[in-house]
Amino acid sequence: MEIVIDIESATPLFSQLVMQIKQAVESGQIKPGDPLPSIRQLANDLDMNNKTVAKAYRLLERDSVIQTKGYRGTFIHPDAKSNCKVDLNAWVHKELSQTIRSFKEAGVTDSEIRIAFADVLNQITGA
Repeated sequence: MEIVIDIESATPLFSQLVMQIKQAVESGQIKPGDPLPSIRQLANDLDMNNKTVAKAYRLLERDSVIQTKGYRGTFIHPDAKSNCKVDLNAWVHKELSQTIRSFKEAGVTDSEIRIAFADVLNQITGA
């Protein structure tokens, strides 16, 4: 599998990495159980920051596309192919759009929506 990162792209680097790994899984280039390089190794290979690769790996693990097995390494999840179809970002965007549309129809201002969103997010995350 060859990963090509476009630093000129508007798409964040970690998103490019996530998309390319998911595409490789969907196309069968990498299969369930196949090992992935360590975060450090992939960051070195792609000339990227370790934290950027770590973020991509966290998102892929959250989506059950990869699984980390402690010191043994990171591997493609057994259900990775079907899990690649899950797009939490699209779902969040859809849900937020519907909610914001309801607020706007009720006459809530953009500023009120932003403040309420920040307040609720802070309450939930404990920030």
